Amino acid sequence: MTGLRRNAMIAIHHELNKLSGPGPSAWINHIRRRSSLLSSRIAEETYSEAEHCYVQQGQDALQKSISILSDQDGWQTEIESANGDKVMSKVLPDIGKVFKLEVMLEQKTNDLYGELVDNMEQMGEWNPNVKQVKILQKIGQDTMITHEVSAETPGNVVGPRDFVSVRCAKRRGSTCFLAGMSTQHPEMPEQKGFVRAENGPTCIVMRPSAEDPNKTKFTWLLSLDLKGWIPKTVINRVLSQTQVDFANHLRHRMASNGGLDAAIAC
Repeated sequence: MTGLRRNAMIAIHHELNKLSGPGPSAWINHIRRRSSLLSSRIAEETYSEAEHCYVQQGQDALQKSISILSDQDGWQTEIESANGDKVMSKVLPDIGKVFKLEVMLEQKTNDLYGELVDNMEQMGEWNPNVKQVKILQKIGQDTMITHEVSAETPGNVVGPRDFVSVRCAKRRGSTCFLAGMSTQHPEMPEQKGFVRAENGPTCIVMRPSAEDPNKTKFTWLLSLDLKGWIPKTVINRVLSQTQVDFANHLRHRMASNGGLDAAIAC
């Protein structure tokens, strides 16, 4: 039955494409959106129980993150840079201390989304705090399971950690989200030589600046349990500085990409 329904939806899309021509009418767009929604529901019906659990974990991480970021009360400033970059923190029941980075980036939201989501596995090339990001599994268009290996901090104050995370990438209008939290995956048990740390809920939110749509308001909610015997003062300093460093590394990456694109165009 599922196969028949999928074939029917493909046929509907085909017919809509023939009807629409160069300028589809409003009702065709409406039907196309409805058929796309039905197609996604059909796809969900084919998920295994484990895949459903991963999808739900990703959605839970996104909703929890949005709830935390929506509450503007109680945030304390940890770092405020001369360029306006700011890291704030607050302590939440059942989660502990969370950090929030707020910066303005010169790039368009779609370009940043492409770098952080579509090119996720390349992060180790430009962020020295990350050794490797590997996608272990993709589920539909929005959910993936990743394994990340972090580099040790200078002086090995915090040794190398690794994380297994479920990530949920969503677009809502012009706003993009990349949320995540720790999970388990059969392909990635705990690795020798690494402390398996935990994260989540975490979330990056990107939206065009109200003053200049070619710029992006970038917010990163970070919640980590690095495990091990590390003083809280050290953890707080490391995590807040990691967020500031990430923003600067991302700026350099996007600037180098822009220069490469210009060179190719010439």
